Amino acid sequence: MLRYLTKRALTYVVMIFLTTSAGYLLAVTTLQPALLEQERIPRPTPEQVVNSFRLKGLDPTLSPGERYVDWLTAVLTRWDWGQSPNGAFINAEFGDRVLISTRLFLASIILTLIIGVALGVFTAARQYKASDRVITSYSYLMYIVPAPIAYFLVQLGAININETVGERIFFVTGISTPGLEGNGWVQFVDMLAHYAVPTFAITIVGWGAYQISQRQYLLDNVNADFVRTARAKGLTRNQAITRHALRVSFIPVAQSIAFTIPAIFAGGFFAEKIFAWHGVGSWSIDSIALQDVNAATATLAYGSVIFAIGAILADFATTLVDPRVRVQ
Repeated sequence: MLRYLTKRALTYVVMIFLTTSAGYLLAVTTLQPALLEQERIPRPTPEQVVNSFRLKGLDPTLSPGERYVDWLTAVLTRWDWGQSPNGAFINAEFGDRVLISTRLFLASIILTLIIGVALGVFTAARQYKASDRVITSYSYLMYIVPAPIAYFLVQLGAININETVGERIFFVTGISTPGLEGNGWVQFVDMLAHYAVPTFAITIVGWGAYQISQRQYLLDNVNADFVRTARAKGLTRNQAITRHALRVSFIPVAQSIAFTIPAIFAGGFFAEKIFAWHGVGSWSIDSIALQDVNAATATLAYGSVIFAIGAILADFATTLVDPRVRVQ
């Protein structure tokens, strides 16, 4: 097991290094933050722009290769990912952004997994009945409707409820109420109030994929030989499904879940932008718009690490649910 983990970890370390290095060279070649400085009022001189960027480690007079060497040396020796053009330090900004994304997506992804798998089993056991048709049709509808539109519809629904009632019940944007005073309980209730709408929106959009997958995989195994054998030995249909077919059908779903769990910490730019949660996802988009080389590279590296963790978790998930597979 330890040998396997070491080999996989080394492979992904090389992949992360190559991906991050290529991303940095591409960003430093294409992104030009100095051009945005020329739009400021009063407009700084070119010498002022160069001096300001040089102090931040973003010297535009250096070649991409020279900047890459300086940046890589700082990361490897001091774990310093540099500064943004506005002077913010990437290390400090990164920690705050990851925490925000985690807070936003933790509850919604857990609910998405539980509800999606449970409804997949429920609809497979009731194939072609009214409940199966309604739930599965809704899941396919979520495939058709783009996530941003669904988020906007949920947001508009919450706003209409507030207007109908005549007071604010649901908070549709933001993490907390600015300037709110009170004890810990007041702060906690305010946090839950801001959680409700985005968590609901992400959950109802996300669980459809797991419902369809679990339903399809389970139906593929319901009439398998080992299930019919179990029923011939006296088990009811539901018992045979629960004890035998479900475990086999859960194998591919478990792999997709393993890739989803790390996404809790990566965030999503659609949800974060619409609900004004300034996490990693929105930061990655803003970094490109603001020509921020170091921030764009940091988010790319973080995404690579998250993917590597998901791949390793997928392997372990397979070994846990499939006794035929062993990690060598």
